[in-house]
Amino acid sequence: MNLDGLKVTIMGLGRHGGGVAAARYCALGGAVITVTDLADELALAESRAELEDLRIARLALGRHFVDDFCSADVVVVSPAVRPGNEFVEIARRGGALITSEIELFLDACPARVIGVTGTVGKSTTAAMLAAILRAAGRRVWLGGNIGNSLLADLPKIRAEDFVVLELSSFQLHWLRAEARWPSAAIVTNCSPNHLDWHRTWDHYVASKQRLVTHLSADGPSVLNTDDGEVGRWKGLCRCPSSGPWQLEDIPTLRVPGEHNLLNAACAAAMATELGADVRIISEALTDFRGLPHRLAMIAQIGGRQFYNDSKSTTPRATISALSAIGDPIWLLLGGARRPVDLSELVSQAIRKVKGVALFGEAAPVLAAAFRRADPSFPCCWHGSLDGAIKWCFGRSRPGDSILFSPAFPSTDQFHDFAHRGQEFERLVRALG
Repeated sequence: MNLDGLKVTIMGLGRHGGGVAAARYCALGGAVITVTDLADELALAESRAELEDLRIARLALGRHFVDDFCSADVVVVSPAVRPGNEFVEIARRGGALITSEIELFLDACPARVIGVTGTVGKSTTAAMLAAILRAAGRRVWLGGNIGNSLLADLPKIRAEDFVVLELSSFQLHWLRAEARWPSAAIVTNCSPNHLDWHRTWDHYVASKQRLVTHLSADGPSVLNTDDGEVGRWKGLCRCPSSGPWQLEDIPTLRVPGEHNLLNAACAAAMATELGADVRIISEALTDFRGLPHRLAMIAQIGGRQFYNDSKSTTPRATISALSAIGDPIWLLLGGARRPVDLSELVSQAIRKVKGVALFGEAAPVLAAAFRRADPSFPCCWHGSLDGAIKWCFGRSRPGDSILFSPAFPSTDQFHDFAHRGQEFERLVRALG
């Protein structure tokens, strides 16, 4: 895409790097840049500081203005912007090209791109695949929803490299059908999530499916056919899809849980499709140490083991974490409230853990669900994460595990899951 002289509106500067990377890429490409975000200058101070060396024609923070959209040639939409947004529609009616940071990258990337999506496990699966390919001697770039934009790395990416790109349902929704799509795909699973954004389950599923429906005719895909929903997608691929490796073929992993065995099986199957040797795949998986804030054992204090699983933003992720850690467990749950079925999470928690400490915006809903299920179950609602940790620590005994696996998003009290996980680790260190 030739951006020289075009009027480009960056819709959503954000705090996670995608908006900054898109603004920098477009500005260096010669575009006339407008940056607009609903958050105010104070909230976006760090992101603004990263743009200080660029020529930004207009910076509109705290609200959007119609003129910034109706006069734009291109609008780069943040993945967080919901479908049907009025300002996006204004730009569309004015003839603007609606694109995204991921599409800008795919359009210019010379390397082969493997897309990885799923409701849970996509970050770990993407990181596992990248580790295997590196062990096989390939030059690999890991990015996307995992937390880093690769736009700035484009001058260094070569045609013979591999790019492993984690893709969320939001990012897949905003990719145009005409875009250059990944040439290979992994889908780990699909269960209800982000329905406040997608509005319906069908829209969420359709967004995830786009990764496989837009594959080229010879593009390899690995679909986790053990997942009830994904198992029905095989007919969507234009070429035959593979399933994961058999779990018994996966070596002993450093990261706990059967869900991580399945993540490894999906990564191994794609690595096989890409020509990696079986021995190298096994060695790379054995060496894989996991990602931060994903079921990581961070401390042992007073004989208690503390686990940071802040990345857990869905009940299903927390249920997987409960299955991965040996009893006895004390569980911390809570976060930003959103509509979700709590029945399985509550029943599994009552069955597996000694007590639950609740915090954040979702605490009242969780407390009511536990009271309905079992009024005698040890469950305490705290106003702060600090209080919840201390409640678990005070009631636990040497040999117990204290699991921070919130099951809800972090945005009620924290910038993101990483900020939440860092605060949990700080509070745990204070206990010691």
